[in-house]
Amino acid sequence: MALSAQQIPRWFNSIKLSSFINATQLTKCYTRPGKTLLHGFSAHPQMSSDNCFLQWGFKTYRTSSLWNSSQSTNLTSQENNSTQSTLLPSMNEQSQKTQKIPPNFDSELSLEGLDDLPPLSPLQPVSEEEAIQIIADPPLPPASFTLRDYVDHSETLQKLVLLGVDLSKIEKHPDAANLLLRLDFEKDIKQILLFLKDLGIEDNHLGTFLTKNYAIFSEDLEDLKTRVAYLRSKNFSKADIAQMVRNAPFLLNFSVERLDNRLGFFQKELELSVKKTRELVVRLPRLLTGSLEPVKENMKVYRLELGFKHNEIQHMITRIPKMLTANKRKLTETFDYLHNVMNVPHHIIVKFPQVFNTRLFKVKERHLFLTYLGRAQYDPAKPNYISLDKLVSIPDEIFCEEIAKASVQDFEKFLKTL
Repeated sequence: MALSAQQIPRWFNSIKLSSFINATQLTKCYTRPGKTLLHGFSAHPQMSSDNCFLQWGFKTYRTSSLWNSSQSTNLTSQENNSTQSTLLPSMNEQSQKTQKIPPNFDSELSLEGLDDLPPLSPLQPVSEEEAIQIIADPPLPPASFTLRDYVDHSETLQKLVLLGVDLSKIEKHPDAANLLLRLDFEKDIKQILLFLKDLGIEDNHLGTFLTKNYAIFSEDLEDLKTRVAYLRSKNFSKADIAQMVRNAPFLLNFSVERLDNRLGFFQKELELSVKKTRELVVRLPRLLTGSLEPVKENMKVYRLELGFKHNEIQHMITRIPKMLTANKRKLTETFDYLHNVMNVPHHIIVKFPQVFNTRLFKVKERHLFLTYLGRAQYDPAKPNYISLDKLVSIPDEIFCEEIAKASVQDFEKFLKTL
């Protein structure tokens, strides 16, 4: 039955009293200074009962509203039951199964109170079973001599390894290792990789390139594009630039001013044309990135110590650009043996400058074997002439068969006598 108008105030006062008693009991059980236990209720022991009653007014009103809605639901259910009593038993049972259970207000209050309870202390003891279930990542070392300790925690290092970068070589340079750890792959590295691919660096060369020139990640992308544009303005083709960057990874790290000064130096010092200068640096791009001291020193050696003329020097270095950066001692020893022991004149040596790239002991072994056989003849004006190119460039089998006219076994036996 529904409540009468006189019974409603009496019921409302009883609800407020029971709510106040419940709040007082919770305060005694969970009192902690300054901690909020329930929504709208602070556990301060100095708080008066009137204040507590006012704070719980909103929750009491909510509880009474819920109770009224529940009562109206129950009344409606009773009316439905009375109406459904005339139905068949099967229909009546089915309707009873579909009825909802009214909410439990005590459980609602208790759950709200548990939500506001203080969290567990981190110093609370943990059982052995709970401790076994705890999975904690190992902490990163504050300092390390290897990048291996950081690979599992760094997406940047993981992707560089997939590209073929050798971190074991980079970690030998602490500044480079610190640089890679600070970089973000998407923001700092990806755009450089796309630039290199557009430049013509193949995927299988990226790892080797970045292992040598990890400092390119510290370069501004616009500066890199400006340097490429400068080389294109000097009529270097895209294929030429890609070849130069592969063979001299640090090429794009140098400013436009330095690149321009280097090209001007070789053109002026060697008195080469623009085309010859361009072909020279394409074949040996390290001339633009390395030191100029070995170049200047070798130019003096060719002119003053070895006695070559300027046009002869031009011919040799355009054929073999490495002669500009070759070791001075190796140059002088090779020339001394060719000119003073084998009696090869300057103009013959100029025609075959590749002899300076050959190991001297190989030249000695073959020349001594030909001398033993009586076939050491290097003058093109005489019969049985042997060019310096064939002397140093062909393998032992062909040398013995075509030049020495002997077997490989005889050549090996002779070498044992040296």
